[in-house]
Amino acid sequence: MGAEKVDARRLAALLGRWSAGRGPLYLLLSGRLRRLIEEGTLRAGTVLPPDRALAAALAVGRTTVVAAYEELRGEGRIERRQGSGTRVAQAVPLPPAADGGPENPMFLHLLEPQDGTIVLSCAAPEEPPPEVERAYTGLAFPGPVDLGYHPAGLARLREAVAARYTDQGLPTDPGQVLVTNGAQQALSLLVEHLVAPGDGVVVEAPTYAGALDVLRAAGASVLPVASGPEGLDVGRAERLMAEHRPALAYTVPRHQNPTGSVLPPAAARRLVRAAARYGTVLVDDGVAADLALDGSPAPPSLAAYGEAVEVGSLSKSVWGGLRVGWLRAREELVLRLARLKSMRDLGGDVASQLAAMRLLEDFDRVRLRRTGVLRERHDLLRAELGRLLPEWECPPAQGGQTLWVRLPRGDAASFAQVAIRHGVAVLPGPAIDASGGSGDRLRLPFSPAPERLTEGVRRLAEAWNAYTTPRGAPRPMSLGAVVV
Repeated sequence: MGAEKVDARRLAALLGRWSAGRGPLYLLLSGRLRRLIEEGTLRAGTVLPPDRALAAALAVGRTTVVAAYEELRGEGRIERRQGSGTRVAQAVPLPPAADGGPENPMFLHLLEPQDGTIVLSCAAPEEPPPEVERAYTGLAFPGPVDLGYHPAGLARLREAVAARYTDQGLPTDPGQVLVTNGAQQALSLLVEHLVAPGDGVVVEAPTYAGALDVLRAAGASVLPVASGPEGLDVGRAERLMAEHRPALAYTVPRHQNPTGSVLPPAAARRLVRAAARYGTVLVDDGVAADLALDGSPAPPSLAAYGEAVEVGSLSKSVWGGLRVGWLRAREELVLRLARLKSMRDLGGDVASQLAAMRLLEDFDRVRLRRTGVLRERHDLLRAELGRLLPEWECPPAQGGQTLWVRLPRGDAASFAQVAIRHGVAVLPGPAIDASGGSGDRLRLPFSPAPERLTEGVRRLAEAWNAYTTPRGAPRPMSLGAVVV
């Protein structure tokens, strides 16, 4: 069996914000590589990328990578031999890390301490709205005969979620609702229960990074389908279902992440029928469904046209710190997933579920406040990009929290490395595109506060100037100092 290899693009993702510090770049790079080796993320014997390949992926000179490798070779952490390349030495301080950890920049940036970097890699509210504090005030906890363990969720919250689906034209019994610790847990439970290693799963390209992480950890065979201004290519999805009979199809048909598009009703109906025909469980991630920038109600879910599992949460419409999500499915599937969930956590936090009930009682007011804020910040981000980066293509979004930006030239992944060194972290298209495409794209959220958006774009403009100016050529006047 050959040695494990890590390519330059994957290693660049694992390195995270490696250059967002002080000191020579080669020491910052060797320090982060040392950490990956010590924690077991880079296993003993792993073949590392060649100098030039890693330098290109990190947008640095080859001498930076050579010096970093030499630093680690001198410590005995890596071995470099002519003809056999560079690999992690056999003696490592810790056992290998478990498989299945996040590799995409979005989650890795969340794990990093704040260091002055403006993080534009995660699309979520940066602060809880005032309704959250009010929802937690004076909670009426259950009576004395209650252990506090509710693996399927508090009965009253399941009823509230079911009532909301019913009000939207989708009759729902509380038994069809499973309350989870955020939508991410709902996706994880579905994949763990329904997808075996090697099973096919249809996904949009691009799509939500967290879903790709879950699928890769499960050993799924990811089947990407292009998604654009009109949503995913349903014809292509139908052909993949006919050919591969995938176990699951994961979609974000309403305010798609990252494009913000909405799948037209005729296409949605066709997709649902195709999934039923080929025995594929269809998942509708509706976390951003309520975030239409014009304030209109959420478009119909896929379950309005037939069998589909609905996933939702309050993380995008209210606040990510409120870890309450849910899924809607057939009762027998909900029961099986509730049993699986009970082995994981015995049930979610009761206080948060009680607060979520209060928020759902007046959710339309909360939603309209949120979409009003997002509309203003959407317009601000596009205006700032047009002012400082007029070459970039950034069409408006119908909803959600992100712009899907096209760079006029260059590679988004290597530019993201330059951006980190200018104090702003962004999510390059290839990190969320399982097809290997979107190399000229960035996902930029408009959820941050106005001052952070303005400063973030200023730093991006600085980084773009550095990225596009040939080495040794005089550069235009600086837009201002960046403190990292």
